[in-house]
Amino acid sequence: MHVIIDGYDGDPDRLASEDTVRVLLERCPEAMDMTKIMPPFVVRYQGSKPEDWGISGFVMIAESHISIHTFPERGLLWADAFSCKGFDFAPIVEELRASFGLRDVQSQVLERGLEYPTLPGRTLEAPAHR
Repeated sequence: MHVIIDGYDGDPDRLASEDTVRVLLERCPEAMDMTKIMPPFVVRYQGSKPEDWGISGFVMIAESHISIHTFPERGLLWADAFSCKGFDFAPIVEELRASFGLRDVQSQVLERGLEYPTLPGRTLEAPAHR
């Protein structure tokens, strides 16, 4: 399961906070009933376009990964949660909305590994990690 979350019209100060991104990445795996296998890695990015600076972070989980990318000057947030098992993503969407003051949030779900259970010689369970 791969959930893509786009957040709009967020609070620039909150979107600029490395601590906010780090805390969310610290809490999300447990909230999703996933297994964190490393501490969150969070960096401030400053590219060639001044308005594209932001905070990017990810956390590896046994089931795959969770990432957050913010663009404070644009009021945007992009986040992904990818897992070999299903999870309830609604609480995560609401936590992102509240934490960054997002006025609009859109999410998409991409089902992944749909053919995995039908491959010859494979069990019905997806692997715990790569």
